[in-house]
Amino acid sequence: MIRILGTIFAGLLGLAFGSFLNVCLSRWPEGESVVAPRSHCRNCTHTLSWWENIPLFSWLALRGRCRNCHAWIGVRYPLVELAVGVLWAVCAWGFPQWGLNPDAPVSEIYLGLAILIGEMTFYWLLIALAMLDAENLWLPDWLTLPGTALGFIVFVFRIKLSSDTILPTYGALGIQNGMLWHLAFHWLLGILAAAGLVLLIRWVYWFIRRREGIGLGDAKLMALLAAWLGLPGALLAFGLGVVLGALVAVVMLAIPSSAQDQPEGWAASKLPLGTFLCVGGIVSGLWGQPLIAAYMRWAGF
Repeated sequence: MIRILGTIFAGLLGLAFGSFLNVCLSRWPEGESVVAPRSHCRNCTHTLSWWENIPLFSWLALRGRCRNCHAWIGVRYPLVELAVGVLWAVCAWGFPQWGLNPDAPVSEIYLGLAILIGEMTFYWLLIALAMLDAENLWLPDWLTLPGTALGFIVFVFRIKLSSDTILPTYGALGIQNGMLWHLAFHWLLGILAAAGLVLLIRWVYWFIRRREGIGLGDAKLMALLAAWLGLPGALLAFGLGVVLGALVAVVMLAIPSSAQDQPEGWAASKLPLGTFLCVGGIVSGLWGQPLIAAYMRWAGF
């Protein structure tokens, strides 16, 4: 029962933080404060009342339009709120049973809660970066770099919490203190390797085409993914993101448009690779280990 109630609470909290994220996504690109003024319509500046600010419910009640000017609000608002709510509920549901045991050592409970909050923050960041890149082709350093550092810190917490309760990625290793920094060093190498992969692709593209094809923000995003998911998980996210991006490109190619009148047609348009990487990161974070294990069995390893 406690687990169910905790999951429901996390989901509702996720809806609230998803609503706040929508405010950030609207104001960050414009350089506006996310604190003041109060939430308002971007079209007519109508200040929203309390019932117009309820996550999901308000958008449905208003049928996706401003109550004052009837301007279209956009489907991004409920989707972001729902995505954060669902992901936070999944994180809470996966919280280890020992974390709910009052007889567990206090240090383990605190570390477990810190890891849980960190995972929620990770998914919140991925949704934020996915939408910022989709709408503005922008992956701000002040999100990716602190997110990478936080992921590395959470990894250290996972090691310290290990012994009998370590996450499935590592198994019950019975890690000694001397092993902590050894594993942390290899995890850091994985972060650098993930970022280096994108930098290598970026350099090769520039060498062939003599123009930039992948931004530096994507390399920093890969570092963030590796910090949270490890190198195998980040590579899985990269593969999924590339496949998703290729599918979107094929759809764009198949849809007739005025691009035929342009010199380079649809190929000149920019696709938000960061958005696809974030989607791949969410999939890898939720189902990465089973997917990697299934691939290893299929490949005969």
